Amino acid sequence: MEKTNPENVLKFCPKCGSRRFVPKGDRSFRCDDCGFHFYINSASAVAALIINENDELLLTRRGIEPGKGMLDLPGGFVNPGERAEDAVVREIKEELNLEVTDYQFLASYPNEYIFSGYKVYTTDIGFLCKVRTIEAISAKDDVSGYEFVKRGSIDYSDICGASIRLLVRYYFDHGKSLE
Repeated sequence: MEKTNPENVLKFCPKCGSRRFVPKGDRSFRCDDCGFHFYINSASAVAALIINENDELLLTRRGIEPGKGMLDLPGGFVNPGERAEDAVVREIKEELNLEVTDYQFLASYPNEYIFSGYKVYTTDIGFLCKVRTIEAISAKDDVSGYEFVKRGSIDYSDICGASIRLLVRYYFDHGKSLE
């Protein structure tokens, strides 16, 4: 079992602090002292597929771990109480200073995201996005750079995260576009 798995990281009950916080085999933990029951659920994240006028896909370079320096789709985690659609609009503004004017669900894939030595399970939701203008683009937040790539020119091993590789492949295989 990997050292980043919740079973190897979560040692204390978050409610009472007891060491008797044990995995139950159904993706959950239960505290034998206070009875607190905690499920390991998937966190929601969004990814934007933005296509320029040359039919090239916008990819970013990760400025932080995990995968610092690798290619990625712009996006990030959905905040509590936030719709995925609002999250993709917010994330694109935060990371690239771009204004999303339209979006369409493309596909979703599960992923595992190692953060601070802990495996976070995610459901990554891909949206095909249209932006007002690409002219305002700038790398911000946790993005160190960006590039546009044509179909067939991507080294998929340089893309961080299995779900992001799958979203990029899905887009190139299905060729959807927002009109």
